[in-house]
Amino acid sequence: MKLGAFEIYPVTDGRFRLDGGAMFGVVPKALWQKCCPADELNRIPLNLTCLLIRAHGKNILVDTGLGDKEDAKFLSMFAVERTPTLHDSLKQQGLSRDDIHLVVNTHLHFDHAGGNTVTNGNGTLRSAFPKATYYVQQGEYEDAIAANERTRASYRRDNFTPVAQLNQWEFLQGDTELLPGVSTVVTAGHTRFHQSVKVESEGRVAFFLGDLIPTVSHLPLPYIMGYDLYPIQTLDTKRWVLDRAFEEDWLLVFEHDPLIQAGHVRKDAEGRYFLQEVKLWQ
Repeated sequence: MKLGAFEIYPVTDGRFRLDGGAMFGVVPKALWQKCCPADELNRIPLNLTCLLIRAHGKNILVDTGLGDKEDAKFLSMFAVERTPTLHDSLKQQGLSRDDIHLVVNTHLHFDHAGGNTVTNGNGTLRSAFPKATYYVQQGEYEDAIAANERTRASYRRDNFTPVAQLNQWEFLQGDTELLPGVSTVVTAGHTRFHQSVKVESEGRVAFFLGDLIPTVSHLPLPYIMGYDLYPIQTLDTKRWVLDRAFEEDWLLVFEHDPLIQAGHVRKDAEGRYFLQEVKLWQ
């Protein structure tokens, strides 16, 4: 869709499933299963939606999905369905990997940075977007490199160390304008240095949430993932983003919702937030 002078396109790397209890933290299953029915393994479906931004003659990709490096055990555990793949989604927009100028990672968990790298025929790794500069918060990269027993399963070095070896990373220090109207905004809570991406042109604003609010079902303030390392910080950040989005009529873009791509925040008579859906593709 057009966003002022820019264009934004949701592009997908397919879908997968995660444990519903982990996705909703302290919220009882009796509540979350009404909106997100689980399968026999208690997993709920999630999209792998990335965002393509066309601005100032540049193609900017926010997050890269799961990628294609995982083994059969991983694919089965997470019920991965990469149809279409991110590469195929970009082809539908007339783009190849060489056409991406900037790659922005909201953070470096495997479902957001897995497509950063691909394997060569000899089993070695290379960046998936050879002509791009990759952007992430420096603190996020440092936390990924120093992952502990709690975080190690989410941070897979094959997704980010080859990018460093090729000197394609540019590490950010807080909120940063990458191009006029395209900015990263630190939205901490899921990780210490998680960031979202704000796109602003001609008075219109789109905000790609990443894992701050992964699905529309996570709009209620206490609906916070068990995966979040700093849930109280998530609560404060969500409140700030939703208040701004409501007051300034931002278009919120969701990374993991299986049905809804984007929408505007509204309030009901009791002051609770809900979403007015906007379809970005058919």
